[in-house]
Amino acid sequence: MADLFENEDGIRRCAWCARDPEYIRYHDEEWGFPVSDDRRLFEKISLEGFQSGLSWWTILQKRPRFREVFAQFDYHQIADFGDADVERLLEDAGIVRHRGKIVAVINNAARAIEMEQEFGSLAAYFWSYEPPRDPDSGLDIPTQTETSKRLSKDLKKRGWKFVGPTTCYAFMQAMGLVNDHHPDCASREAVENARVGFVPPR
Repeated sequence: MADLFENEDGIRRCAWCARDPEYIRYHDEEWGFPVSDDRRLFEKISLEGFQSGLSWWTILQKRPRFREVFAQFDYHQIADFGDADVERLLEDAGIVRHRGKIVAVINNAARAIEMEQEFGSLAAYFWSYEPPRDPDSGLDIPTQTETSKRLSKDLKKRGWKFVGPTTCYAFMQAMGLVNDHHPDCASREAVENARVGFVPPR
């Protein structure tokens, strides 16, 4: 049971979300459910980059403000951000004020537009990295996999920044490319059902 916890509602959940109600909501309603919306995919990989060296709980608390100052993660708008926008963001205490990560999001927005033009959508690109389904996932959860290494390598080749293999695997977990809910977690079956009914864009 070390990998699980039960809240007052008696529901078993992955232990990592036990910190507060917002984390539980994120676990129950978002983490692992398949996503095909390009803006949400760009938001997540951007925020995973900001998380580097921090906790996802920290980023989750700041996510509403990140959305406000980064144009709701519309990468077509972000690609036009300039030096004044970088300075504006560095002055905003509501986000993680790291110049390299801010500049990376702006750079990645331009790369995302290129990817959209090549593949038709970001979703078509990212879902091409969906690995074979593993019935034993959620037990010994890795920090990176061979697939996340390949994804990271290809993104870097395309000019993306702050997209290491650990960041890419966390992105894959959150966006539903894998189901890493513990086998006895109440959300495991819901996520698996959602993935079964999900048709990846190609």
